[in-house]
Amino acid sequence: MLPEVKEETLKRLNYVDGHLSGIRRMIEGDKYCVDVLKQTYAVRRAIQKIEGLILEGHLHTHVIEGVRDGREGEVLDELMELYNLVER
Repeated sequence: MLPEVKEETLKRLNYVDGHLSGIRRMIEGDKYCVDVLKQTYAVRRAIQKIEGLILEGHLHTHVIEGVRDGREGEVLDELMELYNLVER
């Protein structure tokens, strides 16, 4: 993983950790469901951004290296596996 991607990913994961703790406190405190859901949606968006960062870094490093090394089939299989996971 590229150092800048790793740093940004860890920063965003800390944000998600804090947000999840807040959601737990909201549920323990019997907060209004809609308010809790708004926070869970924010966490989902944050995780999607993390996934995008990691994927972009992977495409710029490992995918290019794999193609250069003649492992196009393996690289495509991995990408298709990820695509199929998203589509479920």
